[in-house]
Amino acid sequence: MKKNILVVDDSALMRRAICDIINTSNDFEVTDTCRDGLEAYEKIKSGKYAAVLLDINMPRMNGLELLQRLQKENIRATIIVVSSLAKEDANVTIQAIEYGAIDFLTKPTNIVEAKGEVFRQSLEAIVNSVVSKGKKKPATLPAGKVQARQPVRTVPGKKVAADGANKKLVALACSTGGPRSLQSVVPYLDRNIDAPVVLVQHMPTGFTKSMAERLNELSKVKVKEAEENDILKKGCVYVAPGGYHLEVVAMRDGNHKIHLSDAPPIGGLRPCANVMYRSLKRSTYDEITCVVLTGMGADGTEGIRELNRAKPIYVITQDEASCVVYGMPKAIVEAGLADEVVSLTNIPKSIINQVGVK
Repeated sequence: MKKNILVVDDSALMRRAICDIINTSNDFEVTDTCRDGLEAYEKIKSGKYAAVLLDINMPRMNGLELLQRLQKENIRATIIVVSSLAKEDANVTIQAIEYGAIDFLTKPTNIVEAKGEVFRQSLEAIVNSVVSKGKKKPATLPAGKVQARQPVRTVPGKKVAADGANKKLVALACSTGGPRSLQSVVPYLDRNIDAPVVLVQHMPTGFTKSMAERLNELSKVKVKEAEENDILKKGCVYVAPGGYHLEVVAMRDGNHKIHLSDAPPIGGLRPCANVMYRSLKRSTYDEITCVVLTGMGADGTEGIRELNRAKPIYVITQDEASCVVYGMPKAIVEAGLADEVVSLTNIPKSIINQVGVK
């Protein structure tokens, strides 16, 4: 049986274009459409949709207002933002994710692009990855609330890095569902964490700066979009800019700095987590904690595999139950590289347990 999709957009042409794409799928069909958030609110309350494709700029009730109302009333829904504002105003997109949207996709500026292959493939990929087959989506956490801590499950077969290691780094990677999930991780890191953090989140150019700024507002650690030649400092999180690969480069004085590369995308990804992890093979860190959160695909696996041969590493992955998309963490586990598989809200504790505080 096909899964039901709701399309919410004030443009009749765009609704038709999106419907045509979804309805060619063997797994999904658009069963309802709405012209604004007020209509969508009444339909979403029924809970019968596997996913909602939501525009932001609409009359009567816009997308942000709808997301806020759903969050306030604890009405759960798997919502993907499909909006031109996803490109024009990154801050609005980050707000939408904070209010409960799972991910976002930039809406084409005209009907020709909407019927093009690039938009078709992007829309199909995000819907397929976000809507689990035969598995209920993890509940979205209301703002300000934290789930009860759950026991950590350790994966046997690897040893923790030596207790004497004293020069540490955390390298984190995520993709689909990552911006929302990062708000359950980065703000809970101790301000005195005894390591810098480098972070690759798959996002287009223009969005990572807004994401970093919002995380910085929420966090005790400092969070910034990485810049060329940034010197890595403990207690700071460096977010790879959209459109650039992030590499860590060892310096003669023992410090490490950021190098940003505009080399071609790898597997369509720039930034690519594999590039970040591979660069760490040439670092002088004694111990590297690799963290892999929700995301489609397997980016990070090959880089961590190569890094594992060169350095003492410890690998923490998000568990399936708390992932939006159990792709990247699953690839790590199946490759036998994981040391811990933990729920999202236990990730900060696991990181601090590994690297300590200064």
